[in-house]
Amino acid sequence: MSSQTGAVPHPQDILSALDADARAAFAKRLSALREGLAILPDKPEETPESALCALWALAGGTALSIHAAAQTPLRPLQPQQLDALDALLARRIGGEPTAYLTGRQRFMGLDLLASPDALIPRAESEMLGRIAVHKLQTLAANAAEPPVVIDVCCGSGNLALALAHAVPQARVHAADLSPAAIALARANTDQLGLQSRVTLHTGDLLAPFGDAFAHQVDLLVSLPPYISTSKMDTMPQEIVGHEPHLAFDGGPFGVRILMRLIREAPPLLRPGGWLGMEVGLGQGPAMVQLLDKHPAYDLVETVCDTDGAVRAVLARAAVPSAAA
Repeated sequence: MSSQTGAVPHPQDILSALDADARAAFAKRLSALREGLAILPDKPEETPESALCALWALAGGTALSIHAAAQTPLRPLQPQQLDALDALLARRIGGEPTAYLTGRQRFMGLDLLASPDALIPRAESEMLGRIAVHKLQTLAANAAEPPVVIDVCCGSGNLALALAHAVPQARVHAADLSPAAIALARANTDQLGLQSRVTLHTGDLLAPFGDAFAHQVDLLVSLPPYISTSKMDTMPQEIVGHEPHLAFDGGPFGVRILMRLIREAPPLLRPGGWLGMEVGLGQGPAMVQLLDKHPAYDLVETVCDTDGAVRAVLARAAVPSAAA
């Protein structure tokens, strides 16, 4: 299965409410952004235009994600608001992520709160999110009981909340080692009104889930750290200078958490349940090989990006032959 993500459309009428002076102010700042802004490829939603729209709205008193700002007509700014905009633009050009400036980021159609306490949800992670929704919908349709979901390394709660939103009958649990990330995930859960369907836990990977979850989990997903420790210092400053290292560092070879999930998930998964993990570039084939050889799994699937690189791996917990 292949998947791809696209950039945010930029509506032609976004400037329709601006007078000539405001349009000139917008054009001047857009020129500066085009010259000074370095945009990372893992944020396809951002362009100089979409970043300016989001920061323009913020300077005017409205915090919007880049996606939402691209769909909201801009309003004229007062002189002091233009000064505030210029300060925001200087911070953005200096490398501070737009999502941390606005405090908003969209993931799978949901506008979420964002802060330096957790990784900024990436569009590429929607590849795992979409297949996970499909798996969960199928499980929910064929199960007598509400399906149980666990999301570990949940960060801001983006994947867990997307699953709970898409499949209302699911009982979703999300965990992260960082108490600050869990606090942000709780704020997002409250904002979306999903408190009754999403339970948050603080702890190391699957440690929060004990005997009560043994062979009860239908879907276990993770967007884990998968960057090797040695590569951390070579990452763009916009990432390592602002986003939490805990959310990136996957150990000496980048696969420490991935391998732990493969080992530790089987006691929790019910027969026919699924493990789904996002993987880094180049890591997919090795993870598939490990899963193919592991006796606890009987089926392995992959999700590839438009270049054919494996970006998510899913494995089904073995179904006893008598029930297959």
